[in-house]
Amino acid sequence: MRSVLMAVVIAVAMSPFSIARAQTMEPLSYTNSPVGLNFLIAGYSYQSGSVLADPSLPIHDVEAKVDSATLAFSHILDCWGQSGSIALVMPYARLSASGDVLQQERSVDRVGVGDLALRLSVNLYGAPALSLKEFAGYHQDLIIGASVVVVAPSGQYIASKLVNIGTNRWSFKPSLGISKAVRRWTFEAEGGVTFFTSNDAFLGNNTRSEDPLLSVQAHAIYNFNRKLWAALDTTYYTGGRTSLNGGALDNDLERNSRWGSTIAYSITRHNSVKAYFSSGLTAQSGANFRIFGIAWQYRFGAGL
Repeated sequence: MRSVLMAVVIAVAMSPFSIARAQTMEPLSYTNSPVGLNFLIAGYSYQSGSVLADPSLPIHDVEAKVDSATLAFSHILDCWGQSGSIALVMPYARLSASGDVLQQERSVDRVGVGDLALRLSVNLYGAPALSLKEFAGYHQDLIIGASVVVVAPSGQYIASKLVNIGTNRWSFKPSLGISKAVRRWTFEAEGGVTFFTSNDAFLGNNTRSEDPLLSVQAHAIYNFNRKLWAALDTTYYTGGRTSLNGGALDNDLERNSRWGSTIAYSITRHNSVKAYFSSGLTAQSGANFRIFGIAWQYRFGAGL
């Protein structure tokens, strides 16, 4: 019983959760866990690299470094006989950026709370809602699931500034995923579209809008034993062209791809750790950055 539980729940809700954007890669997002199980997650990530500034502005060669701390909570639900989950993510970030403004080098620092994110997920097939005792006899085959991520404009935002921690807009990302277990391997794929509301306080009273962003991602996960697994991750995303005050901008269409790796280890029945890395493969519109992160997860509830 314990070996089965350890092998599965170590994967659940361990992301430091920049889950609103298409470039996020999270293996084992569609898996099964006992109903009533809870996850408390604390994470840290470091991001560095080039960022494409809004093409409507005279800013070029932007380099940014972001330190992010994240606190998240997730709960496993019974959704019409299949397992599901609800997760709330609360980020905090320190950002340093530099670039050329009207051919003069400038730099800026920001510290503050990021936008809150809520993720709702339900497995549609292959992941029945089970108690902790019933879960001992469960073995994954094929799982099909769906999710939606909602990000609220709750982060720090200063309308007169170009660089901000928060985005001052809502975003919604529905996704559909599939997960197939083959002996020690698990193969996953997910596709989703992120929709954005407009930011009507961009650099004062301007309105900045963004087209939907289409993303796909895939993972190959290998289970070394009941406590340790590792994954290779990749994603491709396109779209996201912006407009300012109704006028479309013609040089910021995103057609980017990324790769990464993840490793997770269950220390005890209640505690797990995860480390991950990702970097750009292709970046047609800039945003060629690297991310290093680590997360700690505490599991409780459901009689664990």
